[in-house]
Amino acid sequence: MVALGMGLLTGLLNIMLASAIGIYSGSGSAQAVLWGCAFGFLGGFTSAVIATGLVPIIEILFEYTSDIKLLELANLDQPLMRKLMIEAPGTYQHSLAVSNLAEAGADAVAANSLLVRVCAYYHDVGKLVKPEYFVENQRHGNPHDGLTASMSALVIQSHVKEGLALAQAARLPLAIWQGIATHHGTKLIRYFYTKALERADRDKSEVRESDYRYPGPKPTSREETILMLADSIEAACKSLKNPTEKELNDFVNKIIAGKITQGQLQSSKLSFSELEECTEVFKKVMKSIHHVR
Repeated sequence: MVALGMGLLTGLLNIMLASAIGIYSGSGSAQAVLWGCAFGFLGGFTSAVIATGLVPIIEILFEYTSDIKLLELANLDQPLMRKLMIEAPGTYQHSLAVSNLAEAGADAVAANSLLVRVCAYYHDVGKLVKPEYFVENQRHGNPHDGLTASMSALVIQSHVKEGLALAQAARLPLAIWQGIATHHGTKLIRYFYTKALERADRDKSEVRESDYRYPGPKPTSREETILMLADSIEAACKSLKNPTEKELNDFVNKIIAGKITQGQLQSSKLSFSELEECTEVFKKVMKSIHHVR
């Protein structure tokens, strides 16, 4: 619809130009000017129709994600989004909050904010497979209480793989797949790793750290990096209860510093100056969400 609207505007502009040229040159009959206007309008509108038809082919051939496709996926009435809203409402609300935070960060550094927003909508769709195993969806107890630490970690890790499978089934574009795959990088699931160490008998070397890490890969683009940071900050800041401004700022700084020291940003194209800009925007947005004292 956007492309067709632009085609209509182009056609109207062509009419104005054809009329102006005909009047200015003083050559040709009124009939010739009318024909020029007619062909100008048809040319503008037809080019938009052709472009609209070619865009899906170009996206498939070159694995390119157009803004038209992103605008379509940004509609929250999409089947996956509606399913997430009904079956995993906590994850749905988390995704919306992450999208607002990530979009603000992307705007601050002139990254593709539309892409970041859409990736944020879909980054946790894998939780649809076992929504009750994720804290934001738990209402009647914690099913992890009956599992070993290694099994719990496996369930948590699997939401990335299952998200990619759902993205493939829904024919989401490659850019969304990358957002799903990289939003945790190779982060350690520290809670269950620590729990496993505590429950290990004598030989703690039996607990392999690699078993408690997400599979990755780490983010490479600026948009993927911003999504990872926004996801971590939004999730972690839920633990804060009426923080002071300093406490909130220190908490955001701690999360981002942790990503750096853990090597999660080593492949990122986000510069340090851009990271600082994002950090300040994240703090500002989080202050508007939390009741800062």
